[in-house]
Parts: sequence; structure tokens; C-alpha cells
Amino acid sequence: MKRIEQDYAISLLRDIFLRRGSDSYLGESVTMSEHMLQAAALAKSEGADDELVAAALLHDVGHYADEFSSYSPTDSFDKRHDVVGAELLEPYFSHRVVVAVRLHVAAKRYLCAVRPGYLSLLSAASVHTLSLQGGSMSLNEIAEFEGHDGFADAVRVRVWDEHAKVLGVPTPTFDDFIPLLGRILGAP
Repeated sequence: MKRIEQDYAISLLRDIFLRRGSDSYLGESVTMSEHMLQAAALAKSEGADDELVAAALLHDVGHYADEFSSYSPTDSFDKRHDVVGAELLEPYFSHRVVVAVRLHVAAKRYLCAVRPGYLSLLSAASVHTLSLQGGSMSLNEIAEFEGHDGFADAVRVRVWDEHAKVLGVPTPTFDDFIPLLGRILGAP
């Protein structure tokens, strides 16, 4: 990637974090930026590689990629933030990062179907969005999901996602992740 494209991508994402990151995160007790930074910190603490840390950091960027988009606990349709986020990242990031972002919602549906008790771990907001996103997967959907090349990465991102909703947890800043983003954006 050319240096100007890399700088633009990082600047665009940093701007989203700065402008929209303090917005409420789907009715959770943390802000959007706190949530995504916690997810990335969890990934990093578990020894995830740079691409998975980036996917954890950026997994919900689709919620705020559109200046006028926001979530309300009374929403009655899915705004497809997974697809929006993946489309935003696709020109700049590797297939692996984009697929993990695109599939992280499907991973929630998958985990609800295959892990007994997973649904009970979800926050009220996640249960609400799950209902908008199609609920637990069917057997056919499970088989199709498991056939995706990035399904295991998406499941890891989803687990970090669900655990990244704790008020008051100290996290790195977005700027702390700029060197990591630069490394993966600069990779051939």
C-alpha cells in the first residue's frame, strides 16, 4: 500500500474514534471507543497476531462509519454494521481483517447455536441485536459458516467483543495502536 493511502486509512479511522468514539455503545455501560479498545487489548493480551488485534480494534467501526448512523435500543431492523465496517476497511486492510469484521455478527449467531449457555452471557443490547440479526443459526447456517475461511478468527473476535463491555477498564488509546495498524497496512 502506498504511504499516502496508509496515512489516509489511519487518519480516517482515528477521526472516527475521536469524533464518534465517545458515543454510547448500543446502550452498554461503555462508549464505542472504550468497547473497541477493550476488545483490542483483550486480543493483544491473549497473544493474537497484529491482524486479529486490528480486527478486534475495528470490528464495530461500521456502527459509526456513516456520520448520521446511530443505534437505538428501539431499532426494529439490523443496520448491518458488520457489512458496512468490512466495506469501509476492504480497500486498505487484508482479506483476513476484513473477513473477521464481516463475520463477527455471524459468529455471535453461531456461538448462540453451538455453545450451550452462550446466549445467557449476552448483554441485553446484544440479545436485542441478535433478534434483529436473525437469532441463533440453523444447522444449515452453522455448516455454511464453518465453511468460511475466516470463521475461526471471527469467533475469536466475537468472544473478545462480548467481554469488552466493562466500565472503568484501563485501555490503550487509538494512537497506541497506530504502529500496529501501520505494520499491517504496510505489509505487501
